[in-house]
Amino acid sequence: MPCPSRLLADRAYDAQSLRDWLAQRGAEAVIPPNPTRKHPHTYDAEAYKSRNLIERMFCRLKDFRRIATRYDKLARNFLAAILIAAAVTWWLN
Repeated sequence: MPCPSRLLADRAYDAQSLRDWLAQRGAEAVIPPNPTRKHPHTYDAEAYKSRNLIERMFCRLKDFRRIATRYDKLARNFLAAILIAAAVTWWLN
């Protein structure tokens, strides 16, 4: 699997070891600095805003009990449930 060009994460993932690991693979870390950091780094605030869309999508998918509790034993059935829930969510909005 190819390395992504960016990693969007929250402040909990603001570790220098993770940033170094991503830099070695050519990926940009879009992580706001932890408030306790002595030397805060810069990040792309516009790209970080798109993280909110992803978080809302997961929240809507978890409204479906079957997905939130992971009833399915097989990965293909779980994926099918996610696809159906995403289609219903898209249709209702």
